[in-house]
Amino acid sequence: MGEGFGGQLPFLLMILVVFVFFIILPAQRRQKKEKTFVKNLKKGDRIVTKSGLYGRILETSDTDNSCVIETMAGKLKYDRSAISAEMSQKLNASPSDKKKK
Repeated sequence: MGEGFGGQLPFLLMILVVFVFFIILPAQRRQKKEKTFVKNLKKGDRIVTKSGLYGRILETSDTDNSCVIETMAGKLKYDRSAISAEMSQKLNASPSDKKKK
């Protein structure tokens, strides 16, 4: 009876290692990247919110972690965490970078 568990232990450890390397570590890297992106937002950056709103940052506030975004509809105040890092980087890429993709 004891041998059944002993044979399963290496398999369970292997699943745990795979889970850590393929699930937990990439999520931590993504969170760190998102945090530095939000921290480095500045006036004039072209952005897209996670809900799909396009605009340009007019001002940022460190006190409430928000920014004012200029859109075609006017000015809107958004929380910095609502800005999509992926789309903002694509919008801010130079024309030569866009041709390479």
